[in-house]
Amino acid sequence: MSFIRAVLGLVLYFVNTVVWCIPIFLCGFLKLIPIKPWQTMVSAIAKSCASFWVACNNLNQSLLIPTKFNVSKVPELKYKDWYLVIANHQSWVDILVLQRVLHRRIPFLNFFLKKELIYVPLLGLAWWALDFPFMARSSKSQIKKNPKLKGKDLETTKKACEKFKTMPVSIVNFVEGTRYTEQKHARQNSPFQHLLKPKAGGVAFVMEAMGEQIKKVVNVTLHYPKGRPTFMDFVSGHVPQIDVQVEVMPAGDNWCGDYSSDNEFRVKFQAELNRVWLQKDQQLVELHNRSEHVERV
Repeated sequence: MSFIRAVLGLVLYFVNTVVWCIPIFLCGFLKLIPIKPWQTMVSAIAKSCASFWVACNNLNQSLLIPTKFNVSKVPELKYKDWYLVIANHQSWVDILVLQRVLHRRIPFLNFFLKKELIYVPLLGLAWWALDFPFMARSSKSQIKKNPKLKGKDLETTKKACEKFKTMPVSIVNFVEGTRYTEQKHARQNSPFQHLLKPKAGGVAFVMEAMGEQIKKVVNVTLHYPKGRPTFMDFVSGHVPQIDVQVEVMPAGDNWCGDYSSDNEFRVKFQAELNRVWLQKDQQLVELHNRSEHVERV
């Protein structure tokens, strides 16, 4: 049964992606016409197509997989507003979960992607057409070898965020910067039990560029009681339950400021992010203990 479920699910995902990628590609090329009102209108059409793509994926999941989504009561949100979404990152399934839980509650989710992902068949061009920013992150060692790279991340983020100012958008940031594994956790000597260390720069640069628009931060905690699933685990129906906790926080003074040159604000921002991450870790400990208790009973 799981094999049949997986085959049907993959076929539906593929067909749905092809169907909606065609108008999204077309919108991407039409946006090359350098007329701002025209580009804004075409962007809105592209995001509507992407929203239908997500809706069809969600329907696919509802019909084919038995996974129970245990979602906390979601605070009041607005579809026509700007949001920063932060979450812990354990699996590529996280993206499907976020899209399912937040679909139509807030604007279409936009992700910052590694530049190499533009070469992903179909999706790479779709992400480009939807104005997903493609980032070339520079490590400290790379900046040391080539000082000209310093500040490039902020410059790229600001340029990308300029496109987000014309219509409501939700910008997603997986603050850990990579998917959680036990090996990475040990290598970092992370002070958190179930999380990697949060990386402040990406979030801070978005808030620095979009502080006037973004008034609220949507903080999502993702927990898989049976361990981190692969995409195939999810499609095959081998993920019995997913716990999702959603909190909405005001983007106050601790979130908005000049992170790149104000040392005092940088310390304050990092302290605030660590506070949020400590709270998230405690939530994961509670969820983990609860699932273990249920198994024993």
